[in-house]
Amino acid sequence: MTTLTIPTPDAMRELGALLAAQLRAGDLVTLNGELGAGKTTLTRGLGAALGVRGAVTSPTFVLARTHPRESGAPLVHVDAYRLATAIELDDLDIDFAASIVVVEWGAGKLDGITDDWLQLDIVRPIGGIESEEGVEPRTVTITGHGARWSDLGWLSAPRH
Repeated sequence: MTTLTIPTPDAMRELGALLAAQLRAGDLVTLNGELGAGKTTLTRGLGAALGVRGAVTSPTFVLARTHPRESGAPLVHVDAYRLATAIELDDLDIDFAASIVVVEWGAGKLDGITDDWLQLDIVRPIGGIESEEGVEPRTVTITGHGARWSDLGWLSAPRH
């Protein structure tokens, strides 16, 4: 487990790009955090670094959106907020083995989906002190689950 302080939206996108360099087909990432924590901002950075086609938007009004790439596994961006269980997530018929899947609000909904996933818990301070840019820093705790993510040595704080 690693905890980072992410001071700006640009730094959150940089963290997404850092993560993208590690991802391959079959990888699952879950993003947990309150509304406005930076889940979609991180996914935009990830998508940009992967070179996906189409804008990565908040998946609030769709359950899953596939972003194809020129080459390589597509990015599937999922909003599990309205899903109650892993069974409902499985009902979306996502090809987990051939895709890079990012699930927002995925805590507790991955049972049986895979043995390996990367979990990012993003905390946005409420009522905290704002910086000169008017942005409250986020705290991101990254936890690897399973053999694939047992070593997070590749992870370092994003450059600002």
